[in-house]
Amino acid sequence: MEFEKIASVLISKEDIEKRVAELGAQISKDYEGKEPLFVGVLKGCFIFMADLMRNVTVDCSMDFMTVSSYEGTSSTGAVKITKDLNQDICGKDIIIVEDILDSGVTLKFLESYLMVRKPNSIRIATLADKPARRKTDIKADYACFEIPDAFVVGYGLDYNQKYRNLPYLGILNPELI
Repeated sequence: MEFEKIASVLISKEDIEKRVAELGAQISKDYEGKEPLFVGVLKGCFIFMADLMRNVTVDCSMDFMTVSSYEGTSSTGAVKITKDLNQDICGKDIIIVEDILDSGVTLKFLESYLMVRKPNSIRIATLADKPARRKTDIKADYACFEIPDAFVVGYGLDYNQKYRNLPYLGILNPELI
């Protein structure tokens, strides 16, 4: 069975639900009177972004991008956009929603890429922040959890497109990969 490759549960479903609700409340407070555009980075963001947006009480909208720099368990360092935004973001308040802020290479690239389009602001929301692996000077404005330097799956995060459906964040057993 594939789930046997999970070494341990890092963050429970209940802890995720609680923290995502808190983050949604904070974003609602910070964006009172504004209409943020949530820009989800597919595929990993989709569960987190859906739950986060259900906890935001201000008017908001969403769009998606597909951006990648990973193969297997490691970053290639080369960022490629395979799906861009479907709308103009000039003058809008953008919240980039990512499953994990790891090396920071992808998010730094994406932030610079979107700034050229003259949004009013860009902030970053992430489910998991892994500062031990950071290679660029970038920080999340909204982070649910700081996690250790381990390969984490579940709640949208994957290993070779598997484990996204886990309701918790689990550490993948490196010996079984």
